[in-house]
Amino acid sequence: MASSLMKWLVDPKKNWFAAQHMKSISKRLRRYGLPLSIQFQNPNFSSQMDSICVFFDSYCLDVCEGLRYDDLFDPYYDLDVKEALNRLPREIVDARNQRLKRAMDLSMKHDYLPEHLQAMQTPYRSYLQDMLALVKRENAEREALGALPLYQRTIP
Repeated sequence: MASSLMKWLVDPKKNWFAAQHMKSISKRLRRYGLPLSIQFQNPNFSSQMDSICVFFDSYCLDVCEGLRYDDLFDPYYDLDVKEALNRLPREIVDARNQRLKRAMDLSMKHDYLPEHLQAMQTPYRSYLQDMLALVKRENAEREALGALPLYQRTIP
């Protein structure tokens, strides 16, 4: 029950607020010149909705302060993300794990990063997108050639 509610809550095709939130995030990412993989069907929304989305966006960013956008990708959900993380240098993966641990610790303590550390954070600096795009291109090429995937999920 909670799982299906959570899926509905974050699915932009089913929940209008999730779609608007993703749209506001994409606007912020465009300012940094990052490539976007999220496409939206409704490009028009009013300034009132924009202010609601900014509030929703700031609330969500407060929850995971100290994380980067790419830290939120789950390697257990998407095997392409897992493969991309395996291809990254060990230092980058260790830094990602450290940010995740720090965010969980702060969340459990109901605390935020100190102001001087918040100023140093770079939440929109991407480290995973290029490798993830490469993995997805390789999988698409492999599928076009009719080869079997390198990895797939099986039930033991």
